[in-house]
Amino acid sequence: MLVAQKLCAWYGAAQILFDVALSVGEGEVVALMGRNGSGKTTTMKTIMGLVGRRAGSVRFREHDLMRLKTFEIARLGIGWVPEDRRIFTDLTLMENLEVGRRGANGSKAWTPERLFALFPNLAEMRERPGGRMSGGEQQMLTVARTLMGNPRLVLLDEPSEGVAPVVVERMADTIVELKKEGLAVLLSEQNLPFASAVSDRVYVLEKGHIAWSGAMAELEGADHVQRQFLGV
Repeated sequence: MLVAQKLCAWYGAAQILFDVALSVGEGEVVALMGRNGSGKTTTMKTIMGLVGRRAGSVRFREHDLMRLKTFEIARLGIGWVPEDRRIFTDLTLMENLEVGRRGANGSKAWTPERLFALFPNLAEMRERPGGRMSGGEQQMLTVARTLMGNPRLVLLDEPSEGVAPVVVERMADTIVELKKEGLAVLLSEQNLPFASAVSDRVYVLEKGHIAWSGAMAELEGADHVQRQFLGV
């Protein structure tokens, strides 16, 4: 579904990514792991066309993403859930969802009702302004708003960061449900137990390079990789 090859990215004169290669298949959850500053978020931003200077190849199905603007990439069916959430704090929950709405063919289009089944807590705060929601509630809203765009691939950046354990558990359940729906997920994470619970494969980034890749089950048994690149 998504294939990136020799992906490089710069912020100004500083090169952040160096020949990153990764892939995500249909209905697959792939973890992108590494310490802070390893290049996980930059990889996602580069895929979405949010980095000014980039090189290499990124293809989504038959489309060359390197030639497209961010809104065109989103329209192809890629949704991005940023780490900093970026909800509209003055808008209600329902208004935030409407901002993300994009039509889809077929009966499996995401609707507020389907999302409330996925996130029952949100159903109780339809008219609550985003700024009056907790961090965990805002995280769930950000995922729900992205799903309103009916993506086929979701880029999920650090969903377990800074939220309560109960929200982390809910988020893990959500990723499993999305996989059952046939969605593919590229997950940026530092939380190994969380990533292990939901991911099929993993790429480990270190200083902008892919330092290790393999099945998640292999990483769980690779103590030396965890110590060297994840600080576990």
